[in-house]
Amino acid sequence: MSINKKTTIVSAVLVSSVLLSGCGLFGSQGKEKVDPPKAVTYSDEGENVAEETNGTETETAENEEGVVANIQTELYLIDKNGYVVPQTLELPKTNSVATQALEYLVENGPVTDLLPNDFRAVLPADTKVSVNIKDKVATVDFSKEFQEYAPEDEMKILESVTWTLTQFDSIDKVKLTLNGHELKEMPVNGTPIAASLSRTNGINMDTAEVVDITNTKPVTVYYLGGDEENYYYVPVTKRVSNKMDNNVEAVVNELVKGPNYASKLVTDFLPDVQLLEDPKVEDGKVTLNFNENVFSSFEEKIISQHLLNALVLSLTEQKGIESVAVTVDGKAEIVNENGEKLTEPVTRPENVNTGSF
Repeated sequence: MSINKKTTIVSAVLVSSVLLSGCGLFGSQGKEKVDPPKAVTYSDEGENVAEETNGTETETAENEEGVVANIQTELYLIDKNGYVVPQTLELPKTNSVATQALEYLVENGPVTDLLPNDFRAVLPADTKVSVNIKDKVATVDFSKEFQEYAPEDEMKILESVTWTLTQFDSIDKVKLTLNGHELKEMPVNGTPIAASLSRTNGINMDTAEVVDITNTKPVTVYYLGGDEENYYYVPVTKRVSNKMDNNVEAVVNELVKGPNYASKLVTDFLPDVQLLEDPKVEDGKVTLNFNENVFSSFEEKIISQHLLNALVLSLTEQKGIESVAVTVDGKAEIVNENGEKLTEPVTRPENVNTGSF
């Protein structure tokens, strides 16, 4: 469903900082820059100098005055509709960022007072976790309390743990153990667990329109969840035909098609939005040439902030794509909802759903 059919969206609802030339959607660029584990020291000027090490993460880092700083971390929590959604929260500064992130996924744990409205934690109460990182693989060990989750949360737990950990540069894959023993299937409903988990396994899987899944491949796109006064971005993995060679085009098609009508998610793309030519990818930048239906206001040549955000979030999930440039009928005379010209490619934000809305 398109939210353009319902109401005009004001970008201030969601966006804490405006889209500036060459900047990310919400501020700084790229994957989370704090890589676990780190040994951190501080210079006389108070600047931190980090040295990466393998193995178990180290203890909390404080500055010279003993004051613990905060760091923005994406936690994949469950919303009221059952979707696994990134929410960026400020957590205490620590070298054990991966372990801490999982500790903040535990029900009735330290995340309790930070939870956004209509969100809940994903791991069972009292679950203890430890994380060991080696060669970009994070091995997570859970205590026995991990087995006390609701059956319907089983896939959500796998997705939440995987996507929360892989936000960090030093983690590409995740392995799970229970009291030191490898988990080959989840303990409640028996969902098989691959030898290692990664984002390629998907999140919030939507296979409603898939007849033969064996002839498809996954792409992850971002739709809008929540409501008009409190929208947030929800990643959804859909299946597209293996015959679709161009993954960029496949992502755009799924954004235009929109979410399943029963999903309670919405999009700012109208169904008559089209690409006028094949996407061009060069040096990490993809250039897309749309027809005029991509405008939310044709007279003023304004492109919706939500449309642009969803486009950049979705396309930068594709390997090798770091920024997105948009033209309409071959021209780059486009402005955002703040009236600013989009003269440079737009990069992915470091954090999504920052709570500034």
